[in-house]
Amino acid sequence: MSTWSIAQSRDRKLMVRSPLSVSIKPSDMTPIVDLTHDKGTGPFRVRRPVYVDLLPPCNGACPAGENIQAWLDLAQAGKYRQAWEALVRDNPMPAVHGRVCYHPRESACNRGALDAPVSIHAIQRFLGDLTSQQSWSFKVDDAPSGKRVLVVGGGPCGLSAAYHLARLGHSVEIHEAGPLAGGMMHFGIPAYRLPRADLKREIARIEALGVKFVTNHRVADHDQGDRWPGSHR
Repeated sequence: MSTWSIAQSRDRKLMVRSPLSVSIKPSDMTPIVDLTHDKGTGPFRVRRPVYVDLLPPCNGACPAGENIQAWLDLAQAGKYRQAWEALVRDNPMPAVHGRVCYHPRESACNRGALDAPVSIHAIQRFLGDLTSQQSWSFKVDDAPSGKRVLVVGGGPCGLSAAYHLARLGHSVEIHEAGPLAGGMMHFGIPAYRLPRADLKREIARIEALGVKFVTNHRVADHDQGDRWPGSHR
């Protein structure tokens, strides 16, 4: 029996010797491209791939600018301490934000197109509460700089500024006009939404970095008579 077999196609010109050997018409072959005349990705290099490191949708929508995918990955792996440390590089109050944030990053989460967005704020709240249970504390990143910084106001912005400055090694003092720190987190958000004990623990953790709080002290004119001696504004 001959080893040749003929496969009858519509044009009766396709001959098959074996499943791995095919004889085709010259017109079926892809033409050879002349790279010396046609501009492309050949020797001219006028086109080339560009690699761009873009933010994930959740990061881009986060008002606090957190590296969300980094600490979510650590939390998913059960590395809760490392996840918390990655989170607080940008946001010093995860227990607060996990309770009161309106979570626009979840609205931007592309997982929502598949089933449901990742519950980022719930995981953030879990890490913030676990911090108090485990008594984790912030670390100072740099050696003391010898510089003193006065922060006017002990609200969310003032607390965050003092936190980042203290981690950089600066000596920070907050002057707050009210009787205690917290600003609108304390006086504007109801206690059923943000329990005051959780807020106080977050503020105490910032104070443990060495930040000094001066309450009931309104700064009237920081350019002239009420400037803190030796401070750097």
